[in-house]
Amino acid sequence: MNNTVDSNVLFALTLTLLAGLSTGIGSFIGLLSKRFNPRVLTVSLGFSAGVMLYVSFVEIFAKARVSLSNGLGQKEGYILTVVSFFAGMFVIALIDKLVPSYENPHELNIEEKIERLAEPERGKLMRMGVFSAVAIAIHNFPEGLATFMSALQNQTLGISIAIAIAIHNIPEGLAVAAPIYFATKSKKKAFLLSFLSGLAEPMGAIIGYFALRALFTDTTFGVVFAAVAGIMVYISLDELLPTAEEYGEHHLAIGGLILGMILMAVSLVLLA
Repeated sequence: MNNTVDSNVLFALTLTLLAGLSTGIGSFIGLLSKRFNPRVLTVSLGFSAGVMLYVSFVEIFAKARVSLSNGLGQKEGYILTVVSFFAGMFVIALIDKLVPSYENPHELNIEEKIERLAEPERGKLMRMGVFSAVAIAIHNFPEGLATFMSALQNQTLGISIAIAIAIHNIPEGLAVAAPIYFATKSKKKAFLLSFLSGLAEPMGAIIGYFALRALFTDTTFGVVFAAVAGIMVYISLDELLPTAEEYGEHHLAIGGLILGMILMAVSLVLLA
């Protein structure tokens, strides 16, 4: 039994680590290639949002409600599920507010951003790059917990969430690497800081797991899972979809979103 639990935890941590380190992929792409296809990124980000929105409302919220109802009763369980869902949104929104002020990496597309970053204000660029890395690391912390908890509950579900988070992290890696590279002219430093910002995701998973492990009951699991659903919905609506629209056409983003929902729905039906 312990071996099964340990293997599930190891699998969930591995997925979370891979999702987090995709920030390194973003910086790698940005440092090695002159151009990228914004239409592909738009569809990919929309697809990620579709996966995360569908699975949050259809699968994760429902599982949280069942778990809390088992521990507290139908009505009380449902109420706490709803409260925990919006509490998750509130927590990630609060983190968003408390992050040090820095230029939003999604305000401009990569070509426009690089042109702006070519100005010779190296100290300012370095500070912006470091602030971006800190901000992204803080945002990645609850994302890591979301990926980990999903994979711990259902491995196939965890893989889907990890892929969605990984796609989401690629432009964040670009956002960290670009200003640091133009400030230092060092690809190594730019890649390293971008790569390290992604480590916040497995850290979020590890800290969350060990902090809650002794308290794991139906009620605890339900509260955490409902909060995770809220976090994922917020990320989808506040980051993924707006970024997708800024990189490309509106209908491409929505098409990617619908495709993500369909693929997630089919996979859940096949697993039922």
